[in-house]
Amino acid sequence: MENKKDIRSLSQNEITDVFKSLNEPAFRAKQVYQWLWQKCAVSFEEMTNLSKDLRSKLETNFEITPVIISEMQVSNDRTIKCAMKLNDEKIVESVLIPTDTRMTVCISSQVGCSLTCTFCATGKLKRLRNLTAGEIYDQVALVKKLSEEKYGQPLSNIVYMGMGEPLLNYKEVINSVEHITSQSGLGMAAKRITVSTAGVAKMIRQLGDDEVKFNLALSLHAANDEKRNKIMPINETNSLDNLADAMNYYYSKTGNKVTFEYIVFKDFNDSIDDARDLAKFCARVPSKVNIIEYNPIDGGEFQQTTPERLDAFFQYLVNKGIIVNVRRSRGKDIDAACGQLANKNKMTKAVLK
Repeated sequence: MENKKDIRSLSQNEITDVFKSLNEPAFRAKQVYQWLWQKCAVSFEEMTNLSKDLRSKLETNFEITPVIISEMQVSNDRTIKCAMKLNDEKIVESVLIPTDTRMTVCISSQVGCSLTCTFCATGKLKRLRNLTAGEIYDQVALVKKLSEEKYGQPLSNIVYMGMGEPLLNYKEVINSVEHITSQSGLGMAAKRITVSTAGVAKMIRQLGDDEVKFNLALSLHAANDEKRNKIMPINETNSLDNLADAMNYYYSKTGNKVTFEYIVFKDFNDSIDDARDLAKFCARVPSKVNIIEYNPIDGGEFQQTTPERLDAFFQYLVNKGIIVNVRRSRGKDIDAACGQLANKNKMTKAVLK
């Protein structure tokens, strides 16, 4: 049968309707749903508590399109970058980031990216398409298994900070979070999940309306419009004033502070004046700050700031009473650090041409 529907695009109620149409009892829908989202089945044959006849009917009418790990690179600091092959042969990247206190997976939400942030390698790729909720979910499930097998530790945190802009794939991202947090899925706590956006004010407000339970991070990187326009074209239609209003609305609905991610670039946004601008912006929105080391990319125009300027920037914010952390980059030797995901291995370059 041509153009089979991916069964993972159906809700449990919709799967129940399918079974009714096949004259099968409704409880079968719950069984299939658990196979898909809790046991991460990649074929109907695995669903051994269903009859062979029923499995055959499902095979005739539907398909499962799992993601597979096609290539892995391991960093000197134990970070693992995975090239994830999708059903249509396209590639996205996911990263397992181990530390002493947590095991974090950084996942992608789009193939490529439609934004053109000047400091980000992914921004140099075209956006080919959005990922489905199942494809986003599979990244988590696969890296969760990898974490347990490779390091003997369970996955503790999930960050939507890989390839793509999550809020421009809103529906599938929200659906993926629901499956990841559901007891019929991976059962992970929403507070362990962070969705990072370059700043889509309308969709930040939507997060508030939906009263989401996960954390929100804004890739800020400059706290005045003139500088932010230069490095993040999205700011031209989503100004800092608009973003501040949207984030305050989000906070009023969820009670969750926003995390500002701020990459420090040498001689661009790392001065005390820049720190002062950031402190003023922080005063407008209930927030905290993650300062991030810049990771150079091929053809990039920026350089990493000096330790002295980074320390002075950090100390200024601390003195202003702002909650601030410096996030040290991991996986730089395999291009797995923040802003470096661009499918640089030979196989994935060919796929993304």
